[in-house]
Amino acid sequence: MEATEEIKDPQTKDFTYNWVNSSVFLFYLQVFCIMAITLGGCYSLYTHRYKGKPEVNVPGNTLYTPEYK
Repeated sequence: MEATEEIKDPQTKDFTYNWVNSSVFLFYLQVFCIMAITLGGCYSLYTHRYKGKPEVNVPGNTLYTPEYK
């Protein structure tokens, strides 16, 4: 086969007509998208995680047993 020889059937190289190559490509594209969304969600949950109970100053007169002056 010469390098200058044209392809006899151009539809064999077309994405829409070659369902085997297109289905493999779409499968890996779907896997990549699901992995990207999952990892992005995990990273977002990690960066916005609960840091612990904050120290809150409560006035003495609002306690369960109030402390008056």
